[in-house]
Amino acid sequence: MILKKFLFFMQPFGAIRDIDSEKGNEPFENRPVYSRDDDINETLQRYSDMVYKLAFARTKNQSDAEDIFQEVFLKYISSGTSFESEEHKKAWLITVTINQSKKLFSSAWIRHRASLADAAEQAVPPLQLADEEGVAAAVLKLPAAYRLVIHLFYYEDLSLKQISSILNKKEGTVKSQLNRARALLKKELGGT
Repeated sequence: MILKKFLFFMQPFGAIRDIDSEKGNEPFENRPVYSRDDDINETLQRYSDMVYKLAFARTKNQSDAEDIFQEVFLKYISSGTSFESEEHKKAWLITVTINQSKKLFSSAWIRHRASLADAAEQAVPPLQLADEEGVAAAVLKLPAAYRLVIHLFYYEDLSLKQISSILNKKEGTVKSQLNRARALLKKELGGT
């Protein structure tokens, strides 16, 4: 659903990109097919769920997660960055998503708006995870740092080394946060 909204929103920008291209004076039928569009569509298809889920895990708010989602893919489209591999692209998208959520949290809008946390806790989260609802709800109750590490490790299948690289933290710090998050989840879920 979010991907469809984003693609609908981005349709006018395809025309702008063609007009602004180096071959802007040629008629449309004589222009070569721009392979970046295929790459953008493939990237959107492959990583849209990951970016949205990570943004939602960070913000606990559907609207904020959608805003971050749009900002991340707008940055991707406008950056023109060439990536060494798919892992590099994935790490870049994760890093930009984290940075956009930090930017959101530091904005005046977030600092001054009224909290709807109680209402959000009562509502069913729009994020549909493969796990039981109790586990997803428990993960969302974790502090932001622990939520992020759990999400990257379990939902994105990243190694401790990859997570430490993305977060610019020592591997031991990431391991500690992961262990503490597991302990909090165990306590929350009533495990032994």
